[in-house]
Amino acid sequence: MSIETGSKYQGKVSGITHFGAFVDLPEGKTGLVHISEVADQYVKDINEFIKVGDDVTVKVLKVGDDGKIGLSIRKAQESKQGRKREPKVSFEDKMNRFLKDSEENLATLRKQSDKKGGSRR
Repeated sequence: MSIETGSKYQGKVSGITHFGAFVDLPEGKTGLVHISEVADQYVKDINEFIKVGDDVTVKVLKVGDDGKIGLSIRKAQESKQGRKREPKVSFEDKMNRFLKDSEENLATLRKQSDKKGGSRR
């Protein structure tokens, strides 16, 4: 059984660097989870999310010709939880919202210019 792109595996974190974490996979292979693939939110310190020895589920993003394996913890979890998407808003609703906001902004500007007094020509 070889490591295939798109597959999910259970692995153990074997090392952590400032740019990501190394994960031991089945068959004695090791892959890298880049810091951007650890969580859906901004990760400043990877140690806040995972530690050496943690068991993690990873998804294989790519297997390079040189044998390097790119992994993602974030994408392995995505299919379980599913991303929450905002409901799609129709063009008409967006346009109405824009017009309403624009009118409010213009009204505010008019009030401010009236308070300053006089007309500007």
